[in-house]
Amino acid sequence: MHIKAAVVREAGGPFLIEDLELEAPGAGEVLVKIVACGICHTDVIIRDQFYPTPLPVVLGHEGAGVVEAVGPGVKTVKTGDHVLMSFSACGTCPSCLDGAVAYCHHHMQMNFSGMRYSGTAWDVPAPLLKRLPSGKEERINGAFFNQSALATHAIATEANVVVVDKDVDLKTLAPLGCGFQTGAGAILNTLKPDVGSSLVITGAGNVGLAAVMAAVVARCYPIVVIDQVPQRLALAKTLGATHVFDSSQVDALASVLELCPDGVNYALDTTGHPQVLRSAFQMLQARGICGLIGGSKLGTEASLDMTHLLFGRTVRGILQGDSKPKKFIPQLVQLYRDGLFPIDRLIRHYRLEEIETAIADMKSGAVIKPVLLMD
Repeated sequence: MHIKAAVVREAGGPFLIEDLELEAPGAGEVLVKIVACGICHTDVIIRDQFYPTPLPVVLGHEGAGVVEAVGPGVKTVKTGDHVLMSFSACGTCPSCLDGAVAYCHHHMQMNFSGMRYSGTAWDVPAPLLKRLPSGKEERINGAFFNQSALATHAIATEANVVVVDKDVDLKTLAPLGCGFQTGAGAILNTLKPDVGSSLVITGAGNVGLAAVMAAVVARCYPIVVIDQVPQRLALAKTLGATHVFDSSQVDALASVLELCPDGVNYALDTTGHPQVLRSAFQMLQARGICGLIGGSKLGTEASLDMTHLLFGRTVRGILQGDSKPKKFIPQLVQLYRDGLFPIDRLIRHYRLEEIETAIADMKSGAVIKPVLLMD
C-alpha cells in the first residue's frame, strides 16, 4: 500500500517526507493506521547515529493508531482495535522468561537493527520500499521498535501493541509507549520508593517530568528537579516538584546537600551526561540508589568515587522503566484519566510535514513532548 513516511538518509540529516510502499502484515504482525506518534530523544540520537541502525530508515517508536489488518496467527488483536505501540522483546531469553522484558538479551537487534526476525536471525528486510523513477525498488530500513511509526501506516506485531478502549485519546496518549512509560516506570516499577523518600531528578524533559508526576503518586518528599531551562523548572513545580535548581546558576550538588545533609534516598539521571550522572551519584546517602535512564553515545564512560560507592550505594541502569507494556500502559492510562498523570500539559501537536520544526522546538526547550499527527 502507498504511505507517507519520514525518512532519514544520512547521519545528522533531515527527516524527509517521502512516498513509500508498505508490505502487508506477515505472521504475527498487524497493520496500523497511525493517528499520532510522539518524537523521542532516541529518534534524534539514531538520526545522529549514536547507535548503528542502518540508513536510510524510518524511525518512530511512540505510535498510536487503529488496526486495519492482521497477519496469520494473530489472536489477541483484531481489525478496528485502537492500539498504543511500545518496544519489542523476544519472549524466550532468560530476561524475558523472568518477566524482565525491558532487558531482553536481544533488545538491540529487535528494536534497533532495522530488520525483522526470521526465527533464527534479524535478517528479514523491513516491510518498506521506495519505487524509483527508473522502475527499480529501494529497500528502506525500518521495523524500528517493531513499528517505525513516523508514517501514515506501520507494521507492528501482536506482541508490541497494547489494545486500549476506543474512547482513549490516541493523540494525547501516543507517547506512553516509550518516554512517559520510561520516566514513570523508573519510579513506580524500578525504584519503588517508600512514602516520604527523598528524590532528585536531573533533567526536566518528558522523561524527567513523567518521573516527577510518578513521584507525586508515590508520595516522595522532597522531589528535587535540576535543569538549566527555566521554563522546564517552572513546569516541574506545577507538576509536583517541591524544589528546583538551575544548575547554570547554582551548584546543584551543594544545594541538594544543603537541603538533605545526609544525602537523598534516590537520584534519577535522565540526561545521559557523565558529569551529571556523577553529580547525581554524589547526592546519595548511604545505601542510596541512582538510576540511569538517559541514553549516551556508544563508548561513553563515567567515573565515580569508589569510596562513596563502597557505602552501599548503587548505580543502576534502567530501560523502559522496567515496564511490561501490556500491563503498565493501561495503568498509566488510568492514572491519566484520574488526573494523576497530566501528560496533556507537556504535549504540543504538529503535522507530519512539520517534523523538523517539532524536533527543533524539543531541542530548544520550547516544547516538552512533540507529537505528530498523520491526518
